[in-house]
Parts: sequence; structure tokens; C-alpha cells
Amino acid sequence: MSEITIGISSCLLGNEVRHDGGHKRNIYATSTLAEYFTFRSFCPEVAIGMGIPRPAIRLSRINDDIRLVGSKDSELDVTQEMLDWSEGAIQNMQDLSGFILKNNSPSCGMERVRVFDGNGVPDRSGTGLFARVLMESMPWLPVEEEGRLNDSTLRENFIERVFVYYRWQQLIKTGLTVASLMDFHQRHKFILLAHDEAEYRQLGPLIASCTKENLQSVADEYLLRAMTMLKSRSSRKRHSNVLMHVMGFLKTKIDTDDKQELIEILDDYRNGKIPLIVPVTLMRHHLRRFPDEYISNQYYMSPYPEELMLRNSI
Repeated sequence: MSEITIGISSCLLGNEVRHDGGHKRNIYATSTLAEYFTFRSFCPEVAIGMGIPRPAIRLSRINDDIRLVGSKDSELDVTQEMLDWSEGAIQNMQDLSGFILKNNSPSCGMERVRVFDGNGVPDRSGTGLFARVLMESMPWLPVEEEGRLNDSTLRENFIERVFVYYRWQQLIKTGLTVASLMDFHQRHKFILLAHDEAEYRQLGPLIASCTKENLQSVADEYLLRAMTMLKSRSSRKRHSNVLMHVMGFLKTKIDTDDKQELIEILDDYRNGKIPLIVPVTLMRHHLRRFPDEYISNQYYMSPYPEELMLRNSI
């Protein structure tokens, strides 16, 4: 797991790089995620030479343009420096499997960053300049803000996407072929189905159209569409639908009582009485008794290390 490298805003690791010389250590990142990921930290404001401490900056709307200027001194404008550094730095981020950004930051905020008008009145319509370049340049990359990781559903969604993208990166390293692309899709079918059934149905024909001649273009389209659809939150209804598919592989093997128990557990999960880990664990129990090669190859049953306990709270 140490091979999985995640970009992160430097202050979230406890590095004292903020404008006032402080930090914003994120305990979940440094205590839990650090056991599974290698972090590569970035502070765009320090990287463009602003120093520590430094004048605070903010996003301001000036002549219909969003500028990165001093909070107290509007003559301080580092917009172009930030854009130039961001575009150059991203060339060295292609090996990252995800990125955790500092929320509300005029450089790193992913969404709802304050943008000030000419009268100094803010609205929450902005994106940090570095974050914007990052997401526009690598739209397939799993990106999340540290504050949103407090939401159990968003946390699980982000980490699941990191592992899916990491497996894609490994596929590319070992050599992309028509067969390996088809195998990747086959093994991620239930994960994709749990996010967006309509888009999942569209990916099948795309993969089926793949040949040696159009392999790269199909793979590029597949990656973008798959990673985009994975941003959609899975729901209890969608997970239940996937688990009913899994149960279909067991229907001729388990007895009536076991079937009834599974149905009841799935109903309890769908109705919000129990977390996802409960029906998944019961399903695994039956699959150990009656192994199925197709299901055992599905990453849905084990999308990331169990020790993260992400399915215990969704």
C-alpha cells in the first residue's frame, strides 16, 4: 500500500506553512490514512515564493475576472504566479492516485471558496486557483477536501476512487491491451453499478467497441467516464441492487432459510437499520461455502483494506 501516493495540502500534515505560520493538521489523514498511503505535500503559496509568514490573500472579482490578491493590499496580485506554478507542478503529479485539499483556501479550496466583490462582500462561488488547474488538467483524479472527509459517505467514496484509480495506474504500467482493459472493466462492474446504473450500461458497449486500433482512445474515454461516474454517491438502494445481483449467484446453492435471512438483512440495510458491512459480511460467508469465480474477481466485495472500516458507517 505504500506505493499509493496521495497529494495533500502541506498544512494538513501539520507543516507550519500557513500565512500566519500555523498549520491545520488533519488527524484522520495523519493517523489513519498515513498507514495506507504515502503523502506528497504541496503548499502553492510557499511554492511561488510568498514565504512564512506572509500577507493573507483572497480571491477577488475584478473586471469580471477572478484574481488572487492580498486581503489587505489589493496591489499584491499573485494570480499569474499561481497559475504558472500550478501548470508546471501538475506535470510532476501524474503518478498521484488522489489529492486531499485544504478547504476554503484561495489556492487549494475545491469548492465554495469565498470570492470578494469590489465592495469587499464575499460569496461562496469560488475554487482555489491551484485546485482549479489541478481538476481541469486531471479530471479523472480523485480529489476531495479535508472537511468533506468527515462525512462517512464522501470519505468512503473518495477512498474507493483512489483504489480504483491506483489499479488503473497499475494496469497502464503493466501494459494496456484490449484484453487487460476488458478485464479491468469486468472486475469493476459491480462497483460501477453501485454508482450509476445508466452510465454503467453505456460503458459496456464502449468496451465492446475496443480494438487494437482504437485502444488508446477507448481507454482514455473509459477512464474519464468511469472516474466521473464514481463521484456519484452510492445509495442504500444501489448497494442493495448490487447485493441482490450477488445473491443471484447463490440462489441454487443456499437453502430456503439462508435465502430468507439474506433477504431480511438486505431489507434492514435498505431501510437504514444496519450498515453496509453487515450484508456484505453475510454474503461473504456464503461465498466462502460456495465459491464463485466471477464474484471472487469482483472488487466490489473488497474494494479497499477492511481495516479502514469504511463500510461500517454507510
